[in-house]
Amino acid sequence: MTNKIEISSIIKKRTLGLAFVLGAASLAFAQQKVNVSGKIVDKQNNAVPYASITFSNKANKLFSDAALSDEKGEYKLALTPGNYDISIEAIDYKKATLNKQISAGGSLGNFTVDPEGTMTNGRTKDIEGVTITATAVKPYRVELDKKVYDPSTDIISKGGNLQDVLGNVPSVSVETDGTVSMRGNSNVKFLINGKPSALLGIDSGANALQSIPADQIERIEVITNPSSKFEASGTAGILNIILKKTKGMGFNGSVSGSVGYLPSTNLNTNLSWKKGNWTWFVNGGGGYREGEGKSDSDTRFFDPTTLATTRYFEQNSKNKSESNFYNATGGFAVDLTEKTSFNLSGMVRNFSSNSNNKVDNFSYDASRMLTNYSQTTALGDSENLSLQGDIGLDHKFNDSGHNIYLSLSLQKSDNKSTEDSKEFDESVFEYGSIGNNNTINKSVIGKVDYELPIGEKSKIEAGYRIDNNVNDYDFLNRETDAGLNYGIVNAYSGNTIYDETINAGYAQFKSKFDKIGYQLGIRAENSLINIEYQSLSGNTSNKKKDYTEFFPSVFLSYDLGSTHNQLLLNYSRRINRPRSWFMIPYPTSLANRQNLFRGNEDLDPSYIDSFELGYAIQKKKFTINPTLYYRKTTGDVKFVVLSEAVGSDVLVTSPYNVGNETSYGLDLNLTADLFSWYKIMASVDLFGYQSDGSYFDPTRMTKPLSFDGSGVSSRVRLTNSFKIDKTLSMQVQGFYRGGQKTASSESKDMYVLNFGANKTIWKNNGTIAFNIQDILGTRGRKTTSFGPSYEKDSYMRWNPRSFTVSLTYRFKQGEKVDAPKRKKDINSNSQGGDDQGPPM
Repeated sequence: MTNKIEISSIIKKRTLGLAFVLGAASLAFAQQKVNVSGKIVDKQNNAVPYASITFSNKANKLFSDAALSDEKGEYKLALTPGNYDISIEAIDYKKATLNKQISAGGSLGNFTVDPEGTMTNGRTKDIEGVTITATAVKPYRVELDKKVYDPSTDIISKGGNLQDVLGNVPSVSVETDGTVSMRGNSNVKFLINGKPSALLGIDSGANALQSIPADQIERIEVITNPSSKFEASGTAGILNIILKKTKGMGFNGSVSGSVGYLPSTNLNTNLSWKKGNWTWFVNGGGGYREGEGKSDSDTRFFDPTTLATTRYFEQNSKNKSESNFYNATGGFAVDLTEKTSFNLSGMVRNFSSNSNNKVDNFSYDASRMLTNYSQTTALGDSENLSLQGDIGLDHKFNDSGHNIYLSLSLQKSDNKSTEDSKEFDESVFEYGSIGNNNTINKSVIGKVDYELPIGEKSKIEAGYRIDNNVNDYDFLNRETDAGLNYGIVNAYSGNTIYDETINAGYAQFKSKFDKIGYQLGIRAENSLINIEYQSLSGNTSNKKKDYTEFFPSVFLSYDLGSTHNQLLLNYSRRINRPRSWFMIPYPTSLANRQNLFRGNEDLDPSYIDSFELGYAIQKKKFTINPTLYYRKTTGDVKFVVLSEAVGSDVLVTSPYNVGNETSYGLDLNLTADLFSWYKIMASVDLFGYQSDGSYFDPTRMTKPLSFDGSGVSSRVRLTNSFKIDKTLSMQVQGFYRGGQKTASSESKDMYVLNFGANKTIWKNNGTIAFNIQDILGTRGRKTTSFGPSYEKDSYMRWNPRSFTVSLTYRFKQGEKVDAPKRKKDINSNSQGGDDQGPPM
């Protein structure tokens, strides 16, 4: 009897419960949605575009929804009446949360968000709290430890690549051969999303820069004086390339394509899907490009004792190239809990090219009478395949900034190249060489970063990092003998393995009291390097380097009325470890027998002490940021050109630790909205330098030679932006690089003029752009090099005038795309709502 009563009771309870649930569900689905709207603004009441607004229904997660503000900061969506927790997220702004009861449709008014303490994303951020901020639409802004450039307003690089974008970044210049420098120093460290990446290949060459489409780039952080949180390498500073990521719930994306001349094509897409706790993304790009360059040189050889000219040698070179490339990145991020997230991604990059280089060689006697003419042809093929996998785990202990970030990156890059060179004397084949190079790079990077806030204005940061890089170089050089038969050159063929492990730990403390902000940090790095070299001729060597160094950093700021008007003072110590291929002790190519490059396995790192004093004022209409800087380098590395032997016409370029160098200058950056239709962005770098030291190579020199020099130079860039109407804009940019003199070379002035225009179409969902690079055809480098027994004038032009036309289509940001809609079932309770799941 008792059992029957209990069973009956249970059935009744479950029946009542089921009835309650069905009744609640029926009531919920029966409710009608209402249209609400609003606007996201900052403290100055300026619109915040592309902010993500999430409405989380407290009673039923099925009623949760999200939207993305448009260019005017406005949003619209339909919601079921109820009580909602609202969260607002926007790049460069703090996350805002509030609660609101929504009972009827209409405007919710303005929601205000505060500027973020740091402009980087959470996984790569460095300085927080003590920053200067500006509205998100400005192309350039200044923070305590870096400058941030937004390429979205850059018309000239539309349809281009990372190299084109870098040519417009303040404090950065791109040389005619693709070399990137900051304030005249080419020892720049590249990062992708805060860490080294196989996307840039080995040593961040120009080909790698050209394989990253401009449309994939969210922003570029220019860090001229990095704090102790960053790795200590890169004496010129760090360029952190932040790639685009999802900004809203649902489906987001864009597709862009371009064509240009010299013949070039490019197709790129960015797609993401964000639903509930999951975010999926895939970015990819590919294209084809042709290049055409020229290089001329005229060398005078003389007796170093009498200075009398003994002979002349002239070379005229033309190069044509074709390249194909693609890269694709895909992955996901998921919130495992409200405080823990996990991310996984993979990347593949391929770059292949072939080149045809023709060189005319003229030999003259002391009277400038022709004694011999020959022609050299060099056919080159190369291919790079890079793979990378990244995994990360982020955990928030609480909502006050107590966090830990863990990441692991595995990278591999396989580079293969072949160079076939032939020399003809009066159309008669005289000499030939074939060089094969196979390089495999493997890297493992592990990081742990920890943040602990102390009160409202202070924070302790600490972390550990390990980098292991193994470069395996295989070279096989063959050349013809007297019988014109190819044979292996044993002395210039062999294998070099460069194995480098760097263990690093850092700690820093930052705080602010009254108007003074400060950050103090220390970083310790142990470098263990092993270089094993063995040539086919039997020459072997094994170099080991093991050293530990400390790298302090100090950042100070003083508010002159507000955080938009500051004085900035900072100091850091840096290291320049030689690139691995700088230490290969034999020529890697014999294609140009008159000009060889040979590494120096005895090369040591150089160290730099860097000081900066800056002022920054940022208002709604303008930004002014002058910075005085001073750098002292010890163990400075310079490229020295010497004759291979006494009386030889062959010149060999090698790197040497030559002594010390002091550089100083003024770096001035300015943006101004002069009128509603006219804006300018200017960058001026005036710098001086002084070198002192000496170098000695016992294989080619009998005594050390001094390496002293000093001089001044300049870089000036002015970008003029014109808004013709609401859909049409134009840009005109001028660049000037002053001449520069060192102990072994002197370069001449250069100026360049570029133009770009773009027009929005298809209700602002599309953009068509056109640009011309080097309108006047003046982008070329003239240099005079000199040594103990020679003087060489040379001219090099990387590419002639070119133009590009590009078209971009953007999917509606935040639009929710689910499975294809089916015909409505009249027996279904569904009201056709979006099943977004719980908000992120």
